[in-house]
This record gives sequence, structure tokens and C-alpha cells, in this order.
Amino acid sequence: MAVAKNQALSPGYMLLNYRIEQQISRGGFSIVYRATDQYGEIVAIKEYMPATLGLRMEGDIIRASCVENLTTFRYGMKCFFEEGKALARIDHPNVVRVLNFFRANETVYMVMRYENGRTLQQHIQIKQDKLSERFIRGVFIRLLNGLREVHTHRLLHLDLKPANIYLRTNGTPVLLDFGAAQQTLSSTNGRFSPMYTPGFAAPEQYQRDISKLGPWTDVYGIGASMFACLAGFAPQAADARMKEDHLITARKLWAGRYSNTLLHVIDRCLELDPMRRPQSLLTLQKVLLSTADEKPKAGILSSIRNSLFR
Repeated sequence: MAVAKNQALSPGYMLLNYRIEQQISRGGFSIVYRATDQYGEIVAIKEYMPATLGLRMEGDIIRASCVENLTTFRYGMKCFFEEGKALARIDHPNVVRVLNFFRANETVYMVMRYENGRTLQQHIQIKQDKLSERFIRGVFIRLLNGLREVHTHRLLHLDLKPANIYLRTNGTPVLLDFGAAQQTLSSTNGRFSPMYTPGFAAPEQYQRDISKLGPWTDVYGIGASMFACLAGFAPQAADARMKEDHLITARKLWAGRYSNTLLHVIDRCLELDPMRRPQSLLTLQKVLLSTADEKPKAGILSSIRNSLFR
């Protein structure tokens, strides 16, 4: 007999050498717990639990919710496991550190280093459109260091948004909650709801063709996240923009409040055409590092525009 659908593991539950303390968050694809290991160190554990495909059975075992979902459930679990395996090879201060990954309860778990701080989304809500340009540049310059390392390992994030950018107590950012496995699963099976976030997802993420995804897809998420830092909310969703684009450019919305350099970068990252977005994370990072005048002349703007397409 099944217990309540998608019920989280209870506090005190022993999962191998980890003791579950509490549920931290829940999404359409997984549940995240705070736990302690055998040495008393705090860790975060992510459990593969797709809301529309899985069902926790008696004894904490997770099964496909029905026979029709079995193949998709197993394929998603394989994607989740492979993503954990790939992330475990990355040791970078701006990327969440995967310490372990294993199979248990007929599902997969990913153990990550626990970080103290808050998400960029929470920070935006607290500051209420009062974020300084210096802060924004500092966060995203460091974040691009981590994203470049991710791309070097032939991985994509595919769910870049302020809620997935964690700020440690010292202010340094960490990339969290990769959506590559979710996107792969949703793109290859019509019965599974796409796992993108409206406003932050690039237009190509609305298509069921993963061959169209690439570093340029994450660049859109970077632009949307920077836009949210200024506006306090996400830009118009890309699927709606493709039908009728009502997005006002950052250069018009915040002219005179932020530098033309920063506003131009945001607008370029949010181009609907992937080929019109910055083609290099390194070049994008260099532009954010630049100390261009607040109101550069047309020639300087032209130089910035050209550099973003190198």
C-alpha cells in the first residue's frame, strides 16, 4: 500500500551514512534535504523524485507511478545519475560541490556541500530594486568563472535564475540546482512537463530538440538573472516574446541609473536569436570587468557591441 504521494523522508531517517534532518526544498524533479554525515558535518542531499512520474511506496522505496511511466522514470533517473557523476568531477568555488552520489530506495541521491547564506532571489527581495552595479557585476563576474568551468566539462546549467544562485555569507556566489537532466528528459518524452522557468528560459528551451541547446542557452539565463536584479522580477517569457515581444530594453528602462555597458550586456544576452547573444563567456566576463564611462560615446558602445560577438 502506498503512502502519501511524494512524501519526503522523515527527520532522523538514516540514508546510508547520512542522517536526514529536514526537507529544504521540493521541485518538480527532486526533493532536497539537510542532513549530517557520520562525522557530524552538514550536507545537502538531493533525491530524484519526479512529481509526475514517481511514487514513494511503503518502506521509502520510490517507484514509477504507473507502468506507462516506467521507461521515462528510469531514463530520468539515469540522466540524474550521470549529471551527478559529471558534477562530481568539478571542484570550483563558484559551483556547488558534489561530494557523493549513489543509488538507494530504487532511486538516486546526490550529496552536496552545504553552504550558509541565501539565494540571490532572497537578496533581491530584501533589497527591493536597490542593488548597486558594483554588486551585480561582482556576483556575475564570479558566477561566470564557475559557468565557464561547467561548460569546459561539456555540461550546461539550463536553469539559471536568481533562485539557483546562492550567495555565501561572504558574498561569493555558487551555482546550484542544475537543470540539464530535467531538460534532457522533458525534451525526449512528450508526456513529461518541461522543467524550464518562464522568464529565465531561453526560447530554444521551449522546443523539444536538445541539439539546439548550447552555451548560448545559459547566456540567456545570465541576462535574465541580471535583468531581475534591476527589475525585481523576471523579463517577459521567451515563448510569449516569440509571438509578440513587449520586452522593453534595459537601456531604456534604466538609462542614467546604471552604466550603458551593463545595460547593453543585459540586452544582448536577452536576444531571442541565439546568434545575436554574446558568443563567448570569457568575452562577456571581460566586458563586465571593464571600467567604461557611465555614459560612453557611440564609438565605445560600438566597441562593446563588437567585442560581445567575438
